Amino acid sequence: MNITYDAVADAMYMRVGSGKIAKTLKMQNRLIVDIDDKNNVLGIEILEASAQKGLIKNLEKNTAKGIPVAFVSGRPKVAA
Repeated sequence: MNITYDAVADAMYMRVGSGKIAKTLKMQNRLIVDIDDKNNVLGIEILEASAQKGLIKNLEKNTAKGIPVAFVSGRPKVAA
């Protein structure tokens, strides 16, 4: 599992499987799931992640336990 958190977008993405994403499903307002052509879950995205109680703090704890978490920040790029 690979977890990334983008501070600018305030979005967390958990890659839980390998393969090509065939479809993206919006499960709830802030929950998006990527699946392959056999309906296996490949990734889970949580929007407005900082609003989820304790989510970011738990990410920091998991990093200390050895679970790979990438904290990404930066400015969004504007298409030319």
